[in-house]
Amino acid sequence: MIITRLSGGLGNQMFQYATARALASRNKTSLYLDISSYTSDYHKNAPRTFELDQFNIQADIAQLENFKTLGIPNSLSQKLQTKIKRRLYKMIEKLKPLYKRKYILEKTYNFSPEVYRAGPDCFLSGVWQSEKYFKDIENIIKKEFILKNEPLIITKNLIEAIETCNSVSLHIRRGDYVSDKKTNQFHGSCPAEYYEKAIQIVSEKVPDPTFFIFSDDMEWAKNNLKINYQTNFVSDKNIPDYEEIIIMSKCKHNIIANSSFSWWGAWLNENKSKIVIAPQKWFSSDNIDTKDLIPQTWTRL
Repeated sequence: MIITRLSGGLGNQMFQYATARALASRNKTSLYLDISSYTSDYHKNAPRTFELDQFNIQADIAQLENFKTLGIPNSLSQKLQTKIKRRLYKMIEKLKPLYKRKYILEKTYNFSPEVYRAGPDCFLSGVWQSEKYFKDIENIIKKEFILKNEPLIITKNLIEAIETCNSVSLHIRRGDYVSDKKTNQFHGSCPAEYYEKAIQIVSEKVPDPTFFIFSDDMEWAKNNLKINYQTNFVSDKNIPDYEEIIIMSKCKHNIIANSSFSWWGAWLNENKSKIVIAPQKWFSSDNIDTKDLIPQTWTRL
Protein backbone atom coordinates (compact mmCIF):
# COMPACT_ATOMS: atom_id res chain seq x y z
CA MET A 1 0.00 0.00 0.00
CA ILE A 2 0.95 3.64 -0.49
CA ILE A 3 0.29 6.16 2.28
CA THR A 4 0.78 9.85 1.50
CA ARG A 5 0.93 12.62 4.04
CA LEU A 6 -1.34 15.55 3.17
CA SER A 7 -0.64 19.09 4.32
CA GLY A 8 -1.29 22.65 3.21
CA GLY A 9 -4.22 24.02 1.25
CA LEU A 10 -6.22 22.40 -1.52
CA GLY A 11 -3.58 22.95 -4.23
CA ASN A 12 -0.89 21.18 -2.19
CA GLN A 13 -3.28 18.35 -1.35
CA MET A 14 -3.92 17.85 -5.06
CA PHE A 15 -0.19 17.59 -5.82
CA GLN A 16 0.32 15.15 -2.96
CA TYR A 17 -2.61 13.01 -4.02
CA ALA A 18 -1.75 13.01 -7.74
CA THR A 19 1.84 11.89 -7.13
CA ALA A 20 0.80 9.14 -4.72
CA ARG A 21 -2.05 8.07 -7.03
CA ALA A 22 0.40 7.68 -9.91
CA LEU A 23 2.78 5.63 -7.76
CA ALA A 24 -0.07 3.42 -6.52
CA SER A 25 -1.28 2.97 -10.11
CA ARG A 26 2.16 1.96 -11.36
CA ASN A 27 2.54 -0.53 -8.51
CA LYS A 28 -1.07 -1.73 -8.74
CA THR A 29 -1.62 -1.20 -5.04
CA SER A 30 -4.01 0.64 -2.71
CA LEU A 31 -3.73 4.29 -1.65
CA TYR A 32 -4.32 5.81 1.78
CA LEU A 33 -4.28 9.46 2.88
CA ASP A 34 -2.64 10.56 6.13
CA ILE A 35 -4.68 13.63 7.14
CA SER A 36 -3.27 13.89 10.68
CA SER A 37 -1.81 17.36 9.99
CA TYR A 38 -5.37 18.73 9.91
CA THR A 39 -6.12 17.51 13.43
CA SER A 40 -2.85 18.75 14.96
CA ASP A 41 -1.35 22.22 15.36
CA TYR A 42 0.56 21.85 12.07
CA HIS A 43 -1.56 24.56 10.38
CA LYS A 44 -2.04 26.80 13.41
CA ASN A 45 -0.53 29.89 11.70
CA ALA A 46 -2.57 29.49 8.51
CA PRO A 47 -5.59 27.24 9.16
CA ARG A 48 -6.22 24.64 6.47
CA THR A 49 -8.81 21.89 6.06
CA PHE A 50 -8.86 18.55 4.25
CA GLU A 51 -10.88 19.11 1.06
CA LEU A 52 -9.91 16.33 -1.34
CA ASP A 53 -12.95 14.33 -0.26
CA GLN A 54 -15.06 16.74 -2.34
CA PHE A 55 -13.63 15.13 -5.48
CA ASN A 56 -13.99 11.63 -6.93
CA ILE A 57 -10.66 10.48 -5.53
CA GLN A 58 -9.75 6.80 -5.24
CA ALA A 59 -8.24 6.56 -1.77
CA ASP A 60 -9.14 5.83 1.85
CA ILE A 61 -8.17 7.67 5.01
CA ALA A 62 -5.17 6.05 6.72
CA GLN A 63 -5.82 4.36 10.05
CA LEU A 64 -3.46 3.05 12.74
CA GLU A 65 -3.60 -0.50 11.33
CA ASN A 66 -2.37 0.76 7.94
CA PHE A 67 0.84 2.07 9.52
CA LYS A 68 1.29 -1.24 11.36
CA THR A 69 0.81 -3.18 8.13
CA LEU A 70 3.30 -0.96 6.34
CA GLY A 71 5.75 -1.39 9.20
CA ILE A 72 6.52 2.27 9.86
CA PRO A 73 6.03 4.37 13.03
CA ASN A 74 2.52 5.70 13.49
CA SER A 75 2.26 9.16 11.90
CA LEU A 76 -1.08 9.78 13.59
CA SER A 77 0.30 9.85 17.14
CA GLN A 78 1.71 13.00 18.77
CA LYS A 79 3.18 11.16 21.77
CA LEU A 80 6.81 12.04 22.49
CA GLN A 81 7.93 8.42 22.38
CA THR A 82 6.34 7.91 18.97
CA LYS A 83 7.84 11.15 17.65
CA ILE A 84 11.31 9.95 18.70
CA LYS A 85 10.72 6.60 16.97
CA ARG A 86 9.66 8.39 13.80
CA ARG A 87 12.76 10.57 13.82
CA LEU A 88 15.11 7.59 14.28
CA TYR A 89 13.26 5.64 11.61
CA LYS A 90 13.66 8.49 9.12
CA MET A 91 17.39 8.73 9.85
CA ILE A 92 17.86 5.02 9.16
CA GLU A 93 15.74 5.17 6.00
CA LYS A 94 17.86 7.99 4.58
CA LEU A 95 20.84 5.61 4.52
CA LYS A 96 19.08 3.35 2.00
CA PRO A 97 18.70 3.89 -1.76
CA LEU A 98 15.40 5.68 -2.34
CA TYR A 99 13.77 2.79 -4.18
CA LYS A 100 14.36 0.55 -1.14
CA ARG A 101 12.87 2.97 1.37
CA LYS A 102 9.50 2.68 3.00
CA TYR A 103 9.63 6.31 4.17
CA ILE A 104 10.25 8.65 1.24
CA LEU A 105 10.89 12.27 2.12
CA GLU A 106 11.06 14.80 -0.71
CA LYS A 107 14.56 16.20 -1.01
CA THR A 108 14.14 19.24 -3.26
CA TYR A 109 11.46 21.06 -5.27
CA ASN A 110 12.87 19.50 -8.43
CA PHE A 111 11.34 16.40 -9.96
CA SER A 112 13.06 13.27 -8.63
CA PRO A 113 12.96 10.36 -11.13
CA GLU A 114 13.95 8.02 -8.29
CA VAL A 115 10.41 8.23 -6.93
CA TYR A 116 9.28 6.26 -10.00
CA ARG A 117 11.31 3.31 -8.69
CA ALA A 118 9.67 3.33 -5.27
CA GLY A 119 8.07 0.02 -4.32
CA PRO A 120 4.42 -0.84 -3.66
CA ASP A 121 4.74 -0.35 0.12
CA CYS A 122 5.86 3.12 1.17
CA PHE A 123 4.97 6.39 2.90
CA LEU A 124 5.35 9.66 0.98
CA SER A 125 6.06 13.00 2.65
CA GLY A 126 6.54 16.09 0.50
CA VAL A 127 4.75 18.54 -1.77
CA TRP A 128 5.77 16.98 -5.15
CA GLN A 129 5.02 20.10 -7.19
CA SER A 130 5.63 18.86 -10.71
CA GLU A 131 3.32 17.27 -13.27
CA LYS A 132 6.18 14.92 -14.15
CA TYR A 133 5.22 12.76 -11.15
CA PHE A 134 1.77 12.02 -12.57
CA LYS A 135 1.83 13.02 -16.25
CA ASP A 136 1.55 9.36 -17.28
CA ILE A 137 -1.91 9.12 -15.68
CA GLU A 138 -3.06 12.63 -16.61
CA ASN A 139 -6.46 11.42 -17.85
CA ILE A 140 -7.11 9.53 -14.62
CA ILE A 141 -6.19 12.51 -12.45
CA LYS A 142 -8.45 14.83 -14.45
CA LYS A 143 -11.37 12.41 -14.15
CA GLU A 144 -10.89 12.10 -10.40
CA PHE A 145 -10.59 15.84 -9.79
CA ILE A 146 -14.25 16.27 -10.67
CA LEU A 147 -16.73 17.42 -8.04
CA LYS A 148 -18.42 14.55 -6.26
CA ASN A 149 -21.57 16.52 -5.47
CA GLU A 150 -23.78 18.94 -7.37
CA PRO A 151 -22.20 22.44 -7.33
CA LEU A 152 -23.93 25.53 -5.98
CA ILE A 153 -26.25 27.54 -8.24
CA ILE A 154 -23.82 30.46 -8.17
CA THR A 155 -21.07 28.12 -9.38
CA LYS A 156 -23.23 26.78 -12.20
CA ASN A 157 -24.12 30.30 -13.31
CA LEU A 158 -20.47 31.38 -13.35
CA ILE A 159 -19.43 28.34 -15.37
CA GLU A 160 -22.21 29.04 -17.88
CA ALA A 161 -21.01 32.64 -18.27
CA ILE A 162 -17.39 31.49 -18.59
CA GLU A 163 -18.21 29.01 -21.34
CA THR A 164 -19.96 31.62 -23.50
CA CYS A 165 -17.07 34.09 -23.87
CA ASN A 166 -13.29 34.29 -24.31
CA SER A 167 -12.82 33.84 -20.60
CA VAL A 168 -9.51 34.42 -18.82
CA SER A 169 -9.04 33.54 -15.16
CA LEU A 170 -6.72 35.79 -13.17
CA HIS A 171 -5.67 34.69 -9.70
CA ILE A 172 -4.16 36.92 -7.03
CA ARG A 173 -2.77 35.14 -3.97
CA ARG A 174 -2.12 37.37 -0.97
CA GLY A 175 -3.47 36.42 2.47
CA ASP A 176 -0.66 34.97 4.62
CA TYR A 177 1.76 35.56 1.71
CA VAL A 178 1.50 39.21 2.77
CA SER A 179 0.29 39.22 6.38
CA ASP A 180 2.65 36.58 7.83
CA LYS A 181 6.27 37.79 7.92
CA LYS A 182 7.83 34.31 7.70
CA THR A 183 5.54 33.22 4.87
CA ASN A 184 6.13 36.48 3.01
CA GLN A 185 9.90 36.04 3.23
CA PHE A 186 9.61 32.57 1.72
CA HIS A 187 6.87 33.00 -0.90
CA GLY A 188 6.49 36.70 -1.61
CA SER A 189 3.56 37.82 -3.77
CA CYS A 190 3.16 38.79 -7.42
CA PRO A 191 3.25 42.57 -7.95
CA ALA A 192 0.71 44.54 -9.97
CA GLU A 193 3.30 44.88 -12.77
CA TYR A 194 3.24 41.11 -13.33
CA TYR A 195 -0.51 41.15 -13.87
CA GLU A 196 -0.29 44.19 -16.16
CA LYS A 197 2.20 42.39 -18.43
CA ALA A 198 0.17 39.17 -18.36
CA ILE A 199 -3.06 40.99 -19.22
CA GLN A 200 -1.31 42.73 -22.13
CA ILE A 201 0.03 39.44 -23.54
CA VAL A 202 -3.33 37.70 -23.30
CA SER A 203 -5.30 40.63 -24.74
CA GLU A 204 -2.97 40.75 -27.77
CA LYS A 205 -3.70 37.09 -28.53
CA VAL A 206 -7.30 36.69 -27.41
CA PRO A 207 -10.04 38.75 -29.13
CA ASP A 208 -12.39 40.57 -26.78
CA PRO A 209 -11.32 38.73 -23.60
CA THR A 210 -13.44 38.67 -20.46
CA PHE A 211 -11.48 38.47 -17.22
CA PHE A 212 -12.66 36.52 -14.20
CA ILE A 213 -10.82 37.56 -11.04
CA PHE A 214 -10.09 35.13 -8.21
CA SER A 215 -8.42 36.35 -5.03
CA ASP A 216 -8.29 36.15 -1.25
CA ASP A 217 -7.94 39.94 -1.27
CA MET A 218 -10.57 41.39 -3.58
CA GLU A 219 -10.07 44.91 -2.27
CA TRP A 220 -6.45 44.85 -3.45
CA ALA A 221 -7.53 43.37 -6.77
CA LYS A 222 -10.15 46.05 -7.38
CA ASN A 223 -7.75 48.85 -6.41
CA ASN A 224 -4.69 47.65 -8.34
CA LEU A 225 -5.78 45.83 -11.48
CA LYS A 226 -5.95 47.90 -14.65
CA ILE A 227 -8.12 46.03 -17.14
CA ASN A 228 -9.78 47.71 -20.12
CA TYR A 229 -12.04 44.74 -20.79
CA GLN A 230 -15.12 43.26 -19.18
CA THR A 231 -14.19 42.06 -15.70
CA ASN A 232 -15.99 39.83 -13.22
CA PHE A 233 -14.85 39.47 -9.62
CA VAL A 234 -15.57 35.85 -8.73
CA SER A 235 -14.21 34.92 -5.33
CA ASP A 236 -16.90 34.95 -2.67
CA LYS A 237 -17.00 33.59 0.87
CA ASN A 238 -20.05 31.55 -0.17
CA ILE A 239 -18.11 29.67 -2.88
CA PRO A 240 -15.94 26.90 -1.38
CA ASP A 241 -12.36 26.48 -2.59
CA TYR A 242 -13.04 23.16 -4.30
CA GLU A 243 -15.75 24.75 -6.45
CA GLU A 244 -13.71 27.88 -7.11
CA ILE A 245 -10.83 25.84 -8.52
CA ILE A 246 -13.27 24.11 -10.89
CA ILE A 247 -14.71 27.47 -11.98
CA MET A 248 -11.16 28.64 -12.69
CA SER A 249 -10.45 25.51 -14.75
CA LYS A 250 -13.44 26.20 -17.00
CA CYS A 251 -11.91 29.47 -18.25
CA LYS A 252 -10.36 29.24 -21.71
CA HIS A 253 -7.10 30.90 -20.58
CA ASN A 254 -5.39 31.44 -17.23
CA ILE A 255 -3.14 33.96 -15.51
CA ILE A 256 -1.92 32.31 -12.33
CA ALA A 257 -0.20 33.49 -9.17
CA ASN A 258 2.74 31.80 -7.43
CA SER A 259 0.16 29.48 -5.96
CA SER A 260 -0.53 25.75 -6.26
CA PHE A 261 -4.24 26.62 -6.17
CA SER A 262 -4.25 28.49 -9.48
CA TRP A 263 -1.61 26.10 -10.88
CA TRP A 264 -4.26 23.39 -10.65
CA GLY A 265 -6.97 25.66 -12.00
CA ALA A 266 -4.83 26.09 -15.13
CA TRP A 267 -3.68 22.47 -15.34
CA LEU A 268 -7.26 21.17 -15.25
CA ASN A 269 -8.23 23.55 -18.07
CA GLU A 270 -9.11 21.28 -21.02
CA ASN A 271 -8.85 23.96 -23.72
CA LYS A 272 -6.22 22.58 -26.13
CA SER A 273 -5.24 26.08 -27.29
CA LYS A 274 -5.14 27.61 -23.81
CA ILE A 275 -2.71 30.36 -22.91
CA VAL A 276 -1.34 30.07 -19.39
CA ILE A 277 0.81 32.84 -17.89
CA ALA A 278 2.82 31.98 -14.76
CA PRO A 279 5.26 34.05 -12.69
CA GLN A 280 8.95 33.44 -13.32
CA LYS A 281 9.67 34.07 -9.65
CA TRP A 282 7.74 31.47 -7.64
CA PHE A 283 9.57 31.96 -4.35
CA SER A 284 11.30 34.96 -2.82
CA SER A 285 14.63 33.13 -2.79
CA ASP A 286 16.51 32.70 -6.06
CA ASN A 287 18.14 29.56 -4.65
CA ILE A 288 15.06 27.38 -5.09
CA ASP A 289 15.01 25.74 -8.52
CA THR A 290 11.48 25.57 -9.95
CA LYS A 291 12.33 24.38 -13.46
CA ASP A 292 10.09 21.31 -13.09
CA LEU A 293 7.16 23.20 -11.60
CA ILE A 294 5.75 24.94 -14.68
CA PRO A 295 4.73 22.87 -17.75
CA GLN A 296 6.73 23.70 -20.86
CA THR A 297 3.71 24.94 -22.80
CA TRP A 298 3.04 27.69 -20.26
CA THR A 299 4.60 31.16 -20.47
CA ARG A 300 6.63 32.48 -17.54
CA LEU A 301 6.96 36.22 -16.88
